[in-house]
Amino acid sequence: MRLPYRVEPGQDVSVTVPATSANLGPGYDALGLALNLYDVLRVSTSAEGHTTVVVQGEGQNDLPRDSTHLCVEVMSTFFETIGFATPALRLTAENRIPHGRGLGSSAAAVVSAAVAANALLPESARLSNEALLQFCAGVEGHPDNVAPAILGSLAISWPHQASFAAARVSIHPDICVVVAIPPGQLSTASARGLLPDVVPHGAAAANAGRAALLVHALVTDPGLLVPATEDFLHQSYRAEVMPDSSALVKRLRSAGFAAVISGAGPTVAVILRDSLEANRVEAEIHAGISDGVPPEFWRVLRLKVDLEGARVEVHRR
Repeated sequence: MRLPYRVEPGQDVSVTVPATSANLGPGYDALGLALNLYDVLRVSTSAEGHTTVVVQGEGQNDLPRDSTHLCVEVMSTFFETIGFATPALRLTAENRIPHGRGLGSSAAAVVSAAVAANALLPESARLSNEALLQFCAGVEGHPDNVAPAILGSLAISWPHQASFAAARVSIHPDICVVVAIPPGQLSTASARGLLPDVVPHGAAAANAGRAALLVHALVTDPGLLVPATEDFLHQSYRAEVMPDSSALVKRLRSAGFAAVISGAGPTVAVILRDSLEANRVEAEIHAGISDGVPPEFWRVLRLKVDLEGARVEVHRR
């Protein structure tokens, strides 16, 4: 079928999208935090030729360089959904978010592609952030990573009828995050497959209370982060496929730090009330991963909360 509209050739845009940490303990499929670790996607349109992809950084030896690349697939779907023919594209993906580690790499790819495609449309045809959220969550299957990737800060998301909704929440300015990224990957689908269909009512009630407390702790009282990040819903069921990460979470929590599995894992995220705790946390992390796991194979990063979310820049040729 010939689509009625065409994207103008000769355009050049770049999109910067933050990493995200979802769940944050008890906020399963509902809470996500944007972090200042970024993927950058640059896209140029052409009137003729083939679509090409250049990958730099994470995944540069593994990801496809043609129309099967996730960003190209998402852009093509986006254009077709809006009623535009997909032009020849030249993509350069600068990936800094580790893949398969629970830091929202697939959500970042989906969001960067959708935001770039949206920016290439005529202004009158562009989607709102709310519509972009619907599209991206539909591609991902859930909104907990795409919402903070689009909106920045802390995002609370939930299913609404046949779609999704999200609210951006401004958090306490002193909060920062230390992440410990292990060498092995874990797919979200594999991690989800370990969860039971039914949990006890008491566990669900306890988890709801901690998730509510977590929003309060992140916004108003970071001193409550440790009890607020206790999870009763998903982390224990996934522990068997990430034993080193689970052991590290237990060690850090015993030491008084708000440690959780980031997203589906296996990255460990520690939410800190302020940056003064970072040195102590990093020392505890290195002590925890030195027993049987060479520390040099883990990456430990100090990160801030990203407040802007995805941002687009139009380049003039």
